[in-house]
Amino acid sequence: MAWPHLITPAALAERLDDPQILLLDCRFDLTQPDWGWQQYQTGHIPGAYYLDLNRDLSGPVTPQSGRHPLPDVATLAAKLNQMGLTATTQVIAYDQGRLPYAARLWWLLRYLGHTQITLLAGGWEAYVQGGYPVSQVIPPPRSGHFIPHIQNQYLASREMVMAAQDDPAILLVDAREPRRYRGEWEPLDPVAGHIPGAVNLPWTELVPPQPYRERWQAVNTPAREVICYCGSGVTACVNLLTLEWAGYPPGRLYVGGWSEWCRYLTP
Repeated sequence: MAWPHLITPAALAERLDDPQILLLDCRFDLTQPDWGWQQYQTGHIPGAYYLDLNRDLSGPVTPQSGRHPLPDVATLAAKLNQMGLTATTQVIAYDQGRLPYAARLWWLLRYLGHTQITLLAGGWEAYVQGGYPVSQVIPPPRSGHFIPHIQNQYLASREMVMAAQDDPAILLVDAREPRRYRGEWEPLDPVAGHIPGAVNLPWTELVPPQPYRERWQAVNTPAREVICYCGSGVTACVNLLTLEWAGYPPGRLYVGGWSEWCRYLTP
């Protein structure tokens, strides 16, 4: 069957026993790094495994990197194999409900060459509100045989971003909230502002059921390549997935984001 971009809690509840599905819980809180794992232990969708943004979906921070660099491919692939991932597995991912952490996994899986991933509409909050089954049982390891095939066309380097500033054929998009984009407020990084040439399309304005197609149509044309960034390569993934859902070709993610870019601006 052809899976949709989003699956409803009701539709998921009917397929919890499907052996071809791999459920992945991505709940996380940037201000409380252990919160997601604690919530998962308290209750999760039956059969779901947990992936942590810092430990699983990111690599170690270096003096040159942003706050959430790419994870080691072999390490992440090994973890996914222990969860039973194969080339034909249908992944369903969820977070609290607004998509940023599930979208980070969506982007990473596509970067690794696995395109069969659907996100849970409304996430955990909508699932619980619907009264569907919840479990505290951590599922045992499964045997997978996923082999990554890196798709570099989804990735933008710092050099690509530098070149994009003067290239009208490339649209550089900042996914952060307007105050951070304008440099009026910066809660996380040592320098405020945005990358020169970038337009602001806040990820919060693109979360379904908001009119993300109309928002993309207002800033983009099909002829332009899109590079998205945010603070550290997480919320920009919402922009990238809605870009495709709106009917545009896949864009690129500048993973380092503003947190990497501003390192080169600091004395």
